[in-house]
Amino acid sequence: MKIFLDRLKATPEPYTFEAELTWWQETGATLGIGDQAVLDAFQLEMQAYTLGEDLFFDGEIRGALELECSRCLVEYREEIREPFRLLLEPAGDRLPAEPEAAAVLATEGMCLSDELGTGWYKGAEIKLNDFFRELLALALPATPLCREECLGLCPQCGVDRNSESCTCTKANPLSPFAVLESLRKEQN
Repeated sequence: MKIFLDRLKATPEPYTFEAELTWWQETGATLGIGDQAVLDAFQLEMQAYTLGEDLFFDGEIRGALELECSRCLVEYREEIREPFRLLLEPAGDRLPAEPEAAAVLATEGMCLSDELGTGWYKGAEIKLNDFFRELLALALPATPLCREECLGLCPQCGVDRNSESCTCTKANPLSPFAVLESLRKEQN
């Protein structure tokens, strides 16, 4: 996923990318999601334009994954739609203070600042793979849920409480001092 800077104009131009299998395999491995989890290939749609020497990118990443609910362990479809805006300024002779960021600027043509929406560019082309990987990582739910009102599994018998009810009584956790109470009763 590259943008050639000599093709950018002052008027917004549409760009569409479909994530390649190799990109997803790297991304899935980085995020701990297998490549079989992709239900709809990720589409990256954006408009790119210049304003003086600055570059603007405005768009959205879309796709669908199969995730496992953290409460009931059922696999479900998670739609991903994450809008983004990115402003890149020319790096000129400046180099990032961190050696890793300087290396990324040299190889990828861009380096993000501390904020995801800003950064610097250098060279004739910009590779957007790492930016979209970070964007996708932020779009994934921290706690995947098949639905907000998911009841999850019973902690005693393991039955899925969304599909059937169980007869387990809710056990109140014992106080850490319950052992001391039993010792006191033994002494009396």
